[in-house]
Amino acid sequence: MSRPISEDDLHALVDGALPDDRRLEVETYLESNPEIAERYARFGALGEALRAELGPIAAEPVPLKLDLGHLVAARRRSHWTGWRAAAAACLLLVAGGGGGWMLRGIGMDHPAGIDALAQEASYAYAVFGPDGGHPVEIAAADSDALVRWVEQRLAMPISLPDLSGSGYRLMGGRVVATRNGPAGLLMYDDAKGGRIAMLMRPMKQRDENAPMARHRDGEVVGYVWADNGMGYGMVGGPEAADLLHPIADEARRQIRKRT
Repeated sequence: MSRPISEDDLHALVDGALPDDRRLEVETYLESNPEIAERYARFGALGEALRAELGPIAAEPVPLKLDLGHLVAARRRSHWTGWRAAAAACLLLVAGGGGGWMLRGIGMDHPAGIDALAQEASYAYAVFGPDGGHPVEIAAADSDALVRWVEQRLAMPISLPDLSGSGYRLMGGRVVATRNGPAGLLMYDDAKGGRIAMLMRPMKQRDENAPMARHRDGEVVGYVWADNGMGYGMVGGPEAADLLHPIADEARRQIRKRT
């Protein structure tokens, strides 16, 4: 029996990195899941546009200052500041022709502060909310390991809100990448299989405390806020729009009580 289709398979399909037999399995899966197929088709189109635009640059020799061996040696000699390391990583990604989710947003305006958090929460939900095979990396049954993992990556303490009183149980979570560093993503579902998610990450020198605000990005709706340097985004599909505000209020109440 073939293994379930995973997010890694879908990204590998976008990047043209799947063997033929697995590619046929993934394409068959997408034919039965048109919403997922449409989303990943957009990623593929962005990848083609990026390669067409940057192809001549990617063909050039990698500058010495971006050579991997040079970077490793330099790192041993001294610690880079955060922005220089991030810039080098992004340039290496472009030079290597990387695709998948990291192409999301190429050529678009990039918001900052709480607006950036709202966009990141929407993007994360758009990818993992509909995922039927691998929506979380660590299940709720192993919540202690999930907390340790997220806290280690965010370098800040976190808590897992209990939303059972609102009809949603914790499925689990994962660490996701954003333009502003790693974030924790918690996924919840209700008795009918509906899902909502909460994204959390440190706010860097902007909007470290922000009142709760509503936002919408396509079919994703949600509420974002920040307390004491940590930002939170509670998001879901349009069917959860009327429920999200009180749920976000309850999550914020529990987090403030525990931190």
